[in-house]
Amino acid sequence: MKTSPSSQENYDTSAGIQRWAVQAARAADDKLGRDTVLIDVGDVMGVTDLFVVTSGGNRRQVRAIVDEIEEQLTILDGPQPRAVEGRGTDDEQTWILMDFGGFLVHVFDEQARAFYDLERLWGDRPTIDWRSDTSPS
Repeated sequence: MKTSPSSQENYDTSAGIQRWAVQAARAADDKLGRDTVLIDVGDVMGVTDLFVVTSGGNRRQVRAIVDEIEEQLTILDGPQPRAVEGRGTDDEQTWILMDFGGFLVHVFDEQARAFYDLERLWGDRPTIDWRSDTSPS
């Protein structure tokens, strides 16, 4: 059974934001999101603290990953996205951006991920090992 991050952890705290971002990464992994990474951009970006970056093998999988993230965070009584961009027609689902305020989730298809290469762009920022994070799963 999946449990939510500690109810003592307020979403507005850095630890709370990180716990929900880890949950989003795990949800992406549940739908076979590829090469999922968490990038800490909080010190250099005033609008968010973390990026979750993942990809799917095709547009259908990209949509399934996005749906799973929303579903899992809802089940865990987590934050809902403030906005979701790129969810239009199948032709537009090469990069879907989910804005949760404290963290952003970028779900790419493989080609778009290689083109935009956020990991290279933000390569000087630390990453968080979400697989070994002690947040409940």
